[in-house]
Amino acid sequence: MFSYEIEKESDRAKVMFEGDLDIDCTEVIEEELIPALVDYKSVVIEFGEVEFVDSSGMGLLLNLVQSLRDEDVSVHIRRVREEVMEVFDLLQIPEILGRQTFV
Repeated sequence: MFSYEIEKESDRAKVMFEGDLDIDCTEVIEEELIPALVDYKSVVIEFGEVEFVDSSGMGLLLNLVQSLRDEDVSVHIRRVREEVMEVFDLLQIPEILGRQTFV
């Protein structure tokens, strides 16, 4: 089961993901999370508690980052587990989003 928590600091938000990033979180990310983050200048997404990401989860991540960037929000992703980062690398997610996105 996927959940998230947002820590807000004036114009910056830190989002901690927990659980599996898959098709089951589509509604949560598209209808709750994106609208909650578009008014910030900077968003950091922490993946430390995400153990599994499937292809639909990758699509959700790409959509999340692109939607925020379309609103001029700077996005960074950090604390990605090694096994999840291997999948990201295999699918060239760092190249698609830009290596600078991963801190």
